[in-house]
Formats: sequence, structure tokens, C-alpha cells
Amino acid sequence: MRYLLFTGLLLLTAGLFAQSAAASTWQDLAKVTYEKKYDELLGFKVDVPVFGEDIRAMEGKTIEISGYIVPVEGYKSHNEFVFSAYPYNMCFFCGGAGPETVMEVTATEPVKYSTSRITLRGTLTLNDSNINQLMYLLSDAELVAK
Repeated sequence: MRYLLFTGLLLLTAGLFAQSAAASTWQDLAKVTYEKKYDELLGFKVDVPVFGEDIRAMEGKTIEISGYIVPVEGYKSHNEFVFSAYPYNMCFFCGGAGPETVMEVTATEPVKYSTSRITLRGTLTLNDSNINQLMYLLSDAELVAK
């Protein structure tokens, strides 16, 4: 009986740690700064992200991150969507947060829309040059937890 109780507590602790690690990824990604650079195509200065060493170290790595699917027009499929640290009513597109709180996701399998927090696992790419994309891209993403 003690063995079962110990095993149960161990699994619960591991699950909570994984959830907190996935949630803290947004805190790590928030440590970005910006600089103004002139954009030839637009004809004016734009904010360009400057990624510190901690964020650069995450590029190309598999990460787990928890958040919310943002329902925006123009989805090509449920394999491509915007993911946010905050629910839709508080996300970047509603004016409640910064651009470091959202990312573009390309999933390996369709992810059904939900208003609940989910956890994804995928490969992180940083974008500081294409103004037509968000600064964080998550590719080969898969649903880890609902």
C-alpha cells in the first residue's frame, strides 16, 4: 500500500513539474528586447526583436509550452494556428499583451480548437527578420496535454 501511495505521489509530482516547466517557457521567451530598425520595404522604422543568449540557446530545441489557441481568420487548417500564453480575451491581438506572448504553430497532426489551456511540444525557431511572421515559430508540434 505504501508503495502504491509513494508511486502515485511521485507521478503527481512529475506531472506538476512538467506543467510548471511548460508554463515557465513563456517567462523565458518574455526576456526579449527590441530595437528600432529602418525597413526599406515599409519606408519607416519598425521594432525588431533582439534575442538574448538564453532565448538563442532554445532555438532549434524541442520545447514544451502551455497556452491557448487563438481563433484568427485565415487558418489554413488546424495544423497551422496561433498559440498564446493568455486566453483570447487577454492575448496580444486584443491589445492585452506583447508580441512575445504569441507564436505561430505548425502541428504534425490537427489540433482541435479548444478554449482550455493545452500543452504542445515542438521545435522552436526564432524570427527577427520576416515581419510577416510572428517572432516565435513552433514546428513539428504535437499535443501533449489538454
